[in-house]
Parts: sequence; structure tokens; C-alpha cells
Amino acid sequence: MREIDDNALRYRPGDAGHVESYFLRANARDEKLAFWLKATVFAPRKDSAIAELWCIVFDAEEGRYFSEKRTVPFARASFQGDPMAIEIAGGEFLLAPDGHIRGQIEGDGGSCQWEIDWECDDSPLGSRLCMLPSEKMVDGSFPRSTPLTPFPSLSMKGTIDVWGERLEVDEWRGMQGHNWGDEHAWEYAWGQCPFVDSYGEPFCWVEGFSARTRIAGRPTPIISALAVRRGESEYRFDRLVDLWRQDATIDLDGYRWKLKLRGPDGEAALSMVAEPDEMVCLGYHNPDGRLSYCLNSKLARVDLRVNPVNEASFECSSEHGGALEFLRNSPDPHFQRVV
Repeated sequence: MREIDDNALRYRPGDAGHVESYFLRANARDEKLAFWLKATVFAPRKDSAIAELWCIVFDAEEGRYFSEKRTVPFARASFQGDPMAIEIAGGEFLLAPDGHIRGQIEGDGGSCQWEIDWECDDSPLGSRLCMLPSEKMVDGSFPRSTPLTPFPSLSMKGTIDVWGERLEVDEWRGMQGHNWGDEHAWEYAWGQCPFVDSYGEPFCWVEGFSARTRIAGRPTPIISALAVRRGESEYRFDRLVDLWRQDATIDLDGYRWKLKLRGPDGEAALSMVAEPDEMVCLGYHNPDGRLSYCLNSKLARVDLRVNPVNEASFECSSEHGGALEFLRNSPDPHFQRVV
């Protein structure tokens, strides 16, 4: 058992060179609807920490997207408690197994208000996930950005008021993540997807990443990791330095990520692709002054195949249930607005 809670704030006032985020997302069962909410801390210098509230609502049914961000000095936000309770710029997060999110945000694109409760899946699908091969790496110096998923499988209920309408969040499937480090990765693709049965119940999910970080100022080769849970079984592909067992393709022009991995648990192949008109571009600041560009979709198509050792192979797919993000170092001409 870890002594530090997965959602404990790693930033300490006075720290310099720190980025940290808490995020939640969920998808409607049958429609191309999703939301993404994030609370961040950014401290490039000791006296310059800020906190940010981000909100995106994806509605591909009507071809519309709401995206706004609010920024306040860190001293005007609150990150405290166990479970973690966050208050920031009109948003409230209670990060517990039976948590909630409340809040509102306004901008040039209008306003959005949300009141959503959730319950964590009490099956093995819902237990916390560490994507790193060792728990000792969570608070170590490598990798420079640490990913955790405290709640990989959530069922959400509530309402979102946006575009002058009310969206009913009724058993939307989602997750909550937490990551931190001294900068954003140099480049990455990250994805997560729950697969549900005909009753809307999850029976499998996948989460993974392919990323380049920097060592001594130079980008590393792509390193990847993948975790799959199906029923009570978990298949892990997390040997970060076994590059000869990884085949990752990050296609920033086609908004597609392909990953093949081999390990002691067998083989896995993942393909995720997003439509550019169903994505939003976010600007992520780094302590060294760089601006990274995050292409964010919560409506990606996902195809997964797993060949476990000594077990039957299985395949899962989702037409529009995948969370898919690409981080790049240059603007994408397709996106005229950077949130």
C-alpha cells in the first residue's frame, strides 16, 4: 500500500518547474457526446504558480464543441483533503470513489454549467492503475512526467447545461486521471477506452501511451506502455526500455496512433483514430517557455486485439468511445483556435 494517496497534490508552494493535472472524462453510451474537465497547476518559477480550470464538451451529433479555460493565481485555488477536494475558478472536484464535479465557466463561446456525480466500478476493472512497471518509479526522477489513473472505470450521472440546452448525463462511462512532472512530455499519444456490452456495462478497457521525453535536453526514442483489463484478468505491456518489443506509430497528419507490444503476458495491438473536426487544440505551457499543442478527442474509434499467453485471443472495438490525445511541439494548421 502506497503511503501517498494517488490524488495527493505533488506541488508544494515554492516549487519551480512543475506541471500537474487532474482530469475527468466520460462518454454517452449511444451518441457521439462526451465531456472533459481538468484542473491544473503550473509553476514555471517559485513565485509564479497558477491554477487552471479547463472544460470541453464534444457534440459530434450536432457538429459543435464548447471549449474554455480559466486561469487564477494558485493562492486563489484550493487543493486539499483526503479525498482530494479542488476548488478553482468556479469549478469543484471531489476525487473519491463516490465523487462529484460541480461548476460553471463562461467565455466567448457562451457558458457551460455542470453537476455530475459518479460511482467507481467495484469490480477489478475499477481498481487504480499505475502505468509504470514499478511503483518505485511513481515518485522518482524517471520518467519526467508521471501518469496515474486513480479511477479507471466510473459511471456518471448528472446534467450539463450548454448551448442553451440541458444534456442528461445518464450512466455515461468515464475515468479520472492524475499526472505531474517537471515538464510535459516532448511528444506523446495517449489513449483510453472502455468497451461496453449491449446493456451498457463495461467488460473490458484499455489504456496506454507512446511518448518521447527529454534527457539532457535531447528527445529520447519513443517508449510505450499498455494495460488491458478484461473481466478479472489484467494484461500488462509496460517494459518501457524493451524497445525491440515495441512498434509505435504516431501519425500526427492522420490523427492516428498504432501500437503493437509484446511481453510476458502475450501480444497486443491497438489502433486509435480521431476525426480532426471532432478534436480541440489546447495550449500546454512548459516551465522553459515552450508551448506544446495537445490535440484532444474524446470520440475516437478504437480497435484492440490481444493474444494472451495460454489463453484465447480476443478483440474489442468502439466506434466513438475512445479518449485520444496527441502532444506536438508545433501548431497544426487545421486548428485556428488554441484554447
